Amino acid sequence: MPDTRLHFVKTVQGLGRFELFRLRIPEDIALLHRWMTLPYAHFWGLQGASADEVEAEYRTLATRSNIFLGYRNGEPAFLLERYDPRLEPVGRHYAVADGDCGMHILLSPPDRPVAGFSWAVFSLVMEFLFSDEQVCRVVVEPDMHNDRIHRLNRRAGFEYDRFIELPGKTAHLAFCTREQYRRALRLPNPICKRKGLTTA
Repeated sequence: MPDTRLHFVKTVQGLGRFELFRLRIPEDIALLHRWMTLPYAHFWGLQGASADEVEAEYRTLATRSNIFLGYRNGEPAFLLERYDPRLEPVGRHYAVADGDCGMHILLSPPDRPVAGFSWAVFSLVMEFLFSDEQVCRVVVEPDMHNDRIHRLNRRAGFEYDRFIELPGKTAHLAFCTREQYRRALRLPNPICKRKGLTTA
């Protein structure tokens, strides 16, 4: 019987098979706790959190967002949070439009850096989000000091708007439409149907 938690699959030449599954709570929490309490994940603001606190955070988040764990060749590789900006603090800083979708990405710890891995994950996430015809624009609000994610955002065609104050950080608000993403990657541009964004 197929795993109903599986939402997206992509094979990347030279890097292997990537799969996106719904996060399991509490089964996946120990893994998230390990990732988020390492120094590289300091932008996520959970450095000193206990496993119970991480679980409580994600149980709350799961009531209003879609949360996925990504795998590469069968091994956990990244976390994706897909959210409705209307339900988050960022939605108070701009006029949210139908078809807007927010996202956060956390890569697995960089123990053994793999060339092209970060971009493979980022582009997979963008393809996954835009595979939903309701999504016409992706919204991000990374910490102003998170240079690594800024580079990936710009490579994908994100247009940076302005700095905003969010809980725990000064963020740089940025947007990427379906058209901007495809133009950045020189892909054909299908028609986008703007509809109400759902999170479940």
